[in-house]
Amino acid sequence: MTMKLDESLFTVPGIRRGLRFYVTGPTPCPYLPDQFERKAFTHLNQASPDALHNQLSEAGFRRSQAVAYRPACPSCNACRSVRVDTTRFEPSRNQTRILRRNSDIVRRPVPPKATREQFRLLKRYLLERHEGGGMSDMGFREFSGMVNETPVQTLMFEYREGPEEDAPLIAVSLTDVLRDGFSMVYTFFDIRQPKRSLGTYLILDHIRSADEFGLPHVYLGYWIKQSPKMDYKRRFQPLEVLDGPVWRPLEDTE
Repeated sequence: MTMKLDESLFTVPGIRRGLRFYVTGPTPCPYLPDQFERKAFTHLNQASPDALHNQLSEAGFRRSQAVAYRPACPSCNACRSVRVDTTRFEPSRNQTRILRRNSDIVRRPVPPKATREQFRLLKRYLLERHEGGGMSDMGFREFSGMVNETPVQTLMFEYREGPEEDAPLIAVSLTDVLRDGFSMVYTFFDIRQPKRSLGTYLILDHIRSADEFGLPHVYLGYWIKQSPKMDYKRRFQPLEVLDGPVWRPLEDTE
């Protein structure tokens, strides 16, 4: 169930006038117990989708297929948009060890077109990491929609154990390319290799790659202080948080 949302709630400098926003009905929050979430969204399938996507990303929106959304919960503002400042990022000792440990991995950018190989890796990841979650019963058709249906500049980063084209695929990131950085839409990896810390490595590699291309940010989606699932994002410093219309450093006390 959706309804028209007062677009004055999303008056953000630079976003075109007349853009229509909608809000979903309440559903159980996947992060905070006894809470319900609602999302505001708009469609990207219109004129200049990349420019619109850039503006909305800077305003805290995320993309899912051809839709840009962000939380619109009337009694909760726990979800905070965060991004890494790649120009000032310095890996910690542990992060440096993770980069060194995965020096054999080869990243290959490919067009956003779902493959059966990617899907098999995703299903193993969901079975072990998110069994019973909202995506656990996803079929290949749904996976193809998640990957293929994008009106904006998007890449799949495949990570393989070696330079050969048929080397084992161990991680994948669906990544949007913004004018000021990368937005990590969704990642999954081989959970049978815990010593690699692949979840951390994917973010570190995106930070490294963005900096090489002169892109100052890596967008990590939403951070929730009260959610242990989100705590890992604080480890990538300096981390910026969207505070109203302004991005600022996330303080240690927050």
